[in-house]
Amino acid sequence: MEWIKPGTKIDFMAKKEWALLGSGLLILAGLLSILLRGGLNYGIDFTGGTLVQLRFERPVPLEEVRHGLRTIRLGDSLLQQFGGDSREILIRFGSTSQALQDPAKEIVQTLQQRLPGRKIEVRRVETVGPQISHVLQRKALIAVLVSFVGIFLYVSYRFGIAWAAGGILALIHDVMVTVGVFSLANKEISLPVVAALLTIIGYSINDTIVVFDRIREKFRKQSKGEFHQIINTSINETLSRTI
Repeated sequence: MEWIKPGTKIDFMAKKEWALLGSGLLILAGLLSILLRGGLNYGIDFTGGTLVQLRFERPVPLEEVRHGLRTIRLGDSLLQQFGGDSREILIRFGSTSQALQDPAKEIVQTLQQRLPGRKIEVRRVETVGPQISHVLQRKALIAVLVSFVGIFLYVSYRFGIAWAAGGILALIHDVMVTVGVFSLANKEISLPVVAALLTIIGYSINDTIVVFDRIREKFRKQSKGEFHQIINTSINETLSRTI
Protein backbone atom coordinates (compact mmCIF):
# COMPACT_ATOMS: atom_id res chain seq x y z
CA MET A 1 0.00 0.00 0.00
CA GLU A 2 1.44 3.35 -1.04
CA TRP A 3 0.95 5.97 1.67
CA ILE A 4 2.91 8.80 0.06
CA LYS A 5 2.08 9.53 -3.57
CA PRO A 6 4.87 10.54 -6.00
CA GLY A 7 5.11 14.29 -6.44
CA THR A 8 3.98 15.08 -2.90
CA LYS A 9 4.81 18.69 -2.05
CA ILE A 10 4.42 19.53 1.63
CA ASP A 11 5.89 22.84 2.76
CA PHE A 12 7.63 21.58 5.89
CA MET A 13 9.77 24.67 6.34
CA ALA A 14 6.70 26.92 6.44
CA LYS A 15 5.50 24.92 9.44
CA LYS A 16 8.83 24.79 11.26
CA GLU A 17 7.75 27.29 13.94
CA TRP A 18 4.71 25.17 14.82
CA ALA A 19 6.85 22.03 14.84
CA LEU A 20 9.41 23.66 17.14
CA LEU A 21 6.64 24.91 19.42
CA GLY A 22 5.00 21.49 19.59
CA SER A 23 8.28 19.71 20.30
CA GLY A 24 9.30 22.34 22.84
CA LEU A 25 6.01 22.06 24.73
CA LEU A 26 6.18 18.26 24.73
CA ILE A 27 9.77 18.26 26.01
CA LEU A 28 8.92 20.89 28.64
CA ALA A 29 5.92 18.86 29.80
CA GLY A 30 8.13 15.78 30.07
CA LEU A 31 10.80 17.62 32.06
CA LEU A 32 8.20 19.09 34.42
CA SER A 33 6.71 15.62 34.88
CA ILE A 34 10.13 14.20 35.75
CA LEU A 35 10.77 17.01 38.26
CA LEU A 36 7.33 16.78 39.88
CA ARG A 37 7.53 12.98 40.16
CA GLY A 38 11.02 13.19 41.65
CA GLY A 39 12.62 11.37 38.73
CA LEU A 40 11.76 8.64 36.27
CA ASN A 41 9.89 5.49 37.17
CA TYR A 42 12.84 3.09 37.06
CA GLY A 43 12.21 -0.64 37.07
CA ILE A 44 14.00 -3.09 39.32
CA ASP A 45 16.68 -3.46 36.62
CA PHE A 46 17.97 -0.06 37.76
CA THR A 47 16.79 0.19 41.37
CA GLY A 48 17.34 -3.33 42.64
CA GLY A 49 14.74 -5.33 44.52
CA THR A 50 12.08 -7.93 43.80
CA LEU A 51 9.02 -7.87 41.57
CA VAL A 52 6.20 -10.39 41.96
CA GLN A 53 3.36 -10.50 39.44
CA LEU A 54 0.19 -12.22 40.63
CA ARG A 55 -2.96 -13.13 38.75
CA PHE A 56 -6.25 -13.54 40.60
CA GLU A 57 -9.14 -15.67 39.40
CA ARG A 58 -11.39 -12.62 39.41
CA PRO A 59 -10.80 -8.86 39.74
CA VAL A 60 -9.62 -7.74 43.16
CA PRO A 61 -9.40 -4.20 44.58
CA LEU A 62 -5.83 -3.05 45.01
CA GLU A 63 -6.59 -1.82 48.52
CA GLU A 64 -7.63 -5.34 49.59
CA VAL A 65 -4.28 -6.73 48.44
CA ARG A 66 -2.41 -3.92 50.18
CA HIS A 67 -4.33 -4.55 53.40
CA GLY A 68 -3.72 -8.29 53.13
CA LEU A 69 0.04 -7.80 52.93
CA ARG A 70 0.36 -5.58 56.00
CA THR A 71 1.67 -8.45 58.11
CA ILE A 72 4.62 -9.00 55.75
CA ARG A 73 7.63 -6.74 56.15
CA LEU A 74 8.10 -5.65 52.54
CA GLY A 75 9.78 -2.36 53.42
CA ASP A 76 9.43 0.31 50.75
CA SER A 77 6.91 -1.52 48.55
CA LEU A 78 4.76 -0.50 45.60
CA LEU A 79 1.57 -2.20 44.43
CA GLN A 80 -0.07 -1.51 41.10
CA GLN A 81 -2.59 -3.15 38.82
CA PHE A 82 -1.30 -4.70 35.63
CA GLY A 83 -3.45 -5.11 32.55
CA GLY A 84 -6.95 -3.88 31.93
CA ASP A 85 -9.13 -6.29 33.91
CA SER A 86 -7.79 -5.65 37.45
CA ARG A 87 -6.95 -9.33 37.88
CA GLU A 88 -3.17 -8.95 37.79
CA ILE A 89 -1.19 -7.16 40.48
CA LEU A 90 2.46 -6.13 40.48
CA ILE A 91 4.14 -6.11 43.89
CA ARG A 92 7.53 -4.43 43.93
CA PHE A 93 9.75 -4.00 46.96
CA GLY A 94 13.33 -2.96 47.58
CA SER A 95 16.36 -5.13 48.16
CA THR A 96 16.36 -4.06 51.83
CA SER A 97 13.44 -6.41 52.51
CA GLN A 98 15.48 -9.38 53.69
CA ALA A 99 12.80 -11.08 55.79
CA LEU A 100 11.34 -13.11 52.92
CA GLN A 101 13.21 -16.26 51.92
CA ASP A 102 10.75 -17.15 49.15
CA PRO A 103 8.89 -13.88 48.37
CA ALA A 104 6.31 -15.27 45.94
CA LYS A 105 5.41 -18.24 48.14
CA GLU A 106 5.12 -16.19 51.32
CA ILE A 107 3.09 -13.46 49.62
CA VAL A 108 0.65 -15.97 48.13
CA GLN A 109 0.27 -17.83 51.43
CA THR A 110 -0.39 -14.59 53.30
CA LEU A 111 -2.95 -13.38 50.77
CA GLN A 112 -4.75 -16.73 50.77
CA GLN A 113 -5.01 -16.50 54.56
CA ARG A 114 -6.18 -12.89 54.58
CA LEU A 115 -8.33 -13.17 51.43
CA PRO A 116 -9.88 -16.66 51.62
CA GLY A 117 -11.49 -18.06 48.52
CA ARG A 118 -9.15 -16.23 46.17
CA LYS A 119 -7.31 -18.38 43.65
CA ILE A 120 -3.89 -16.80 43.06
CA GLU A 121 -1.36 -17.65 40.36
CA VAL A 122 2.26 -16.45 40.34
CA ARG A 123 2.99 -15.15 36.85
CA ARG A 124 6.46 -13.70 37.30
CA VAL A 125 9.19 -13.22 39.89
CA GLU A 126 12.24 -11.04 39.23
CA THR A 127 15.03 -10.20 41.67
CA VAL A 128 17.94 -7.85 41.05
CA GLY A 129 20.59 -7.07 43.68
CA PRO A 130 21.65 -3.47 44.38
CA GLN A 131 25.17 -3.96 43.01
CA ILE A 132 23.86 -5.46 39.77
CA SER A 133 21.33 -2.63 39.37
CA HIS A 134 24.12 -0.03 39.65
CA VAL A 135 26.14 -1.91 37.04
CA LEU A 136 23.13 -2.02 34.71
CA GLN A 137 22.55 1.72 35.20
CA ARG A 138 26.14 2.48 34.28
CA LYS A 139 26.16 0.15 31.27
CA ALA A 140 22.87 1.54 29.95
CA LEU A 141 24.21 5.10 30.18
CA ILE A 142 27.49 4.08 28.53
CA ALA A 143 25.60 2.34 25.71
CA VAL A 144 23.61 5.50 24.94
CA LEU A 145 26.66 7.78 25.15
CA VAL A 146 28.79 5.49 22.98
CA SER A 147 26.05 5.40 20.36
CA PHE A 148 25.93 9.21 20.30
CA VAL A 149 29.72 9.51 19.99
CA GLY A 150 29.88 6.88 17.25
CA ILE A 151 27.08 8.55 15.32
CA PHE A 152 28.70 11.98 15.66
CA LEU A 153 32.03 10.67 14.33
CA TYR A 154 30.39 8.86 11.42
CA VAL A 155 28.20 11.78 10.35
CA SER A 156 31.17 14.16 10.74
CA TYR A 157 33.18 11.96 8.40
CA ARG A 158 30.37 11.70 5.85
CA PHE A 159 28.97 15.23 5.92
CA GLY A 160 31.00 17.46 8.23
CA ILE A 161 30.84 18.62 11.83
CA ALA A 162 27.96 21.07 11.31
CA TRP A 163 25.77 18.32 9.85
CA ALA A 164 26.80 15.95 12.65
CA ALA A 165 25.82 18.52 15.28
CA GLY A 166 22.39 18.83 13.65
CA GLY A 167 21.99 15.07 13.59
CA ILE A 168 22.90 14.75 17.28
CA LEU A 169 20.45 17.51 18.20
CA ALA A 170 17.73 15.59 16.35
CA LEU A 171 18.63 12.43 18.30
CA ILE A 172 18.59 14.29 21.62
CA HIS A 173 15.16 15.63 20.67
CA ASP A 174 13.84 12.14 19.87
CA VAL A 175 15.20 10.66 23.11
CA MET A 176 13.89 13.53 25.26
CA VAL A 177 10.42 13.32 23.70
CA THR A 178 10.29 9.54 24.23
CA VAL A 179 11.52 9.70 27.82
CA GLY A 180 9.17 12.61 28.50
CA VAL A 181 6.18 10.63 27.24
CA PHE A 182 7.21 7.72 29.49
CA SER A 183 7.31 10.09 32.46
CA LEU A 184 3.95 11.67 31.59
CA ALA A 185 2.40 8.20 31.34
CA ASN A 186 4.31 7.07 34.45
CA LYS A 187 5.60 4.06 32.54
CA GLU A 188 8.49 2.01 33.84
CA ILE A 189 12.02 2.51 32.52
CA SER A 190 13.61 -0.94 32.20
CA LEU A 191 16.33 -2.58 30.14
CA PRO A 192 13.93 -3.36 27.25
CA VAL A 193 13.01 0.34 27.21
CA VAL A 194 16.70 1.27 26.95
CA ALA A 195 17.01 -1.20 24.06
CA ALA A 196 13.98 0.47 22.45
CA LEU A 197 15.64 3.89 22.87
CA LEU A 198 18.76 2.61 21.14
CA THR A 199 16.55 1.28 18.34
CA ILE A 200 14.88 4.69 18.01
CA ILE A 201 18.32 6.31 17.86
CA GLY A 202 19.37 3.92 15.10
CA TYR A 203 16.26 4.44 12.97
CA SER A 204 16.33 8.20 13.55
CA ILE A 205 19.92 8.72 12.49
CA ASN A 206 19.48 6.37 9.54
CA ASP A 207 16.59 8.47 8.25
CA THR A 208 18.49 11.68 9.00
CA ILE A 209 21.46 10.49 6.94
CA VAL A 210 19.18 9.70 4.00
CA VAL A 211 17.72 13.23 4.12
CA PHE A 212 21.18 14.78 4.58
CA ASP A 213 22.47 12.87 1.57
CA ARG A 214 19.57 14.06 -0.59
CA ILE A 215 20.09 17.68 0.53
CA ARG A 216 23.81 17.53 -0.20
CA GLU A 217 23.17 16.02 -3.62
CA LYS A 218 20.75 18.82 -4.50
CA PHE A 219 23.14 21.47 -3.24
CA ARG A 220 25.73 20.17 -5.69
CA LYS A 221 23.27 20.32 -8.58
CA GLN A 222 21.56 23.56 -7.54
CA SER A 223 24.26 25.64 -5.94
CA LYS A 224 22.12 28.76 -6.32
CA GLY A 225 18.87 27.17 -5.24
CA GLU A 226 16.69 28.39 -2.41
CA PHE A 227 17.88 26.77 0.83
CA HIS A 228 14.37 26.19 2.23
CA GLN A 229 13.12 24.87 -1.09
CA ILE A 230 15.97 22.36 -1.34
CA ILE A 231 15.23 21.10 2.17
CA ASN A 232 11.50 20.82 1.42
CA THR A 233 12.12 18.94 -1.81
CA SER A 234 14.61 16.58 -0.15
CA ILE A 235 12.24 15.73 2.71
CA ASN A 236 9.31 15.19 0.35
CA GLU A 237 11.36 12.90 -1.91
CA THR A 238 12.41 10.73 1.05
CA LEU A 239 9.09 10.93 2.91
CA SER A 240 7.80 7.56 1.70
CA ARG A 241 10.90 5.93 3.12
CA THR A 242 10.56 7.81 6.41
CA ILE A 243 6.94 6.77 6.89
